[in-house]
Amino acid sequence: MADETVGKAPETGAAPQGGNDGPPARSGGGGRPQGGRPSGGPGGRGKFFRRKKVCKFCTEKIDAIPYRDVRLLQGFVAERGKIVPRRLTGVCTTHQRRLTRAIKQARNIALLPFATRH
Repeated sequence: MADETVGKAPETGAAPQGGNDGPPARSGGGGRPQGGRPSGGPGGRGKFFRRKKVCKFCTEKIDAIPYRDVRLLQGFVAERGKIVPRRLTGVCTTHQRRLTRAIKQARNIALLPFATRH
């Protein structure tokens, strides 16, 4: 009978048995203000105008992305060695695929690192 109470915390009623002592969980939201519209007022137009990103390779009419051009490729690789996604760089789909292939080729022949040391 005494063995049943060993290992149990004293019940004071202060905290639930779940043991979740951290901050309360967020309820959805996703970083946007409540209401469904972007911030800025009626009509959903924001205070600041975000310019549409255009593909660097399309504007400069570059068809082939050379894997040997390390300076060009480093602009599309993050600090840690990850390939930066399209939504951040503004590169179009076809050029993003070619860019990814060129980065991977440059990594394989040791022109670019796979990952950086921290």
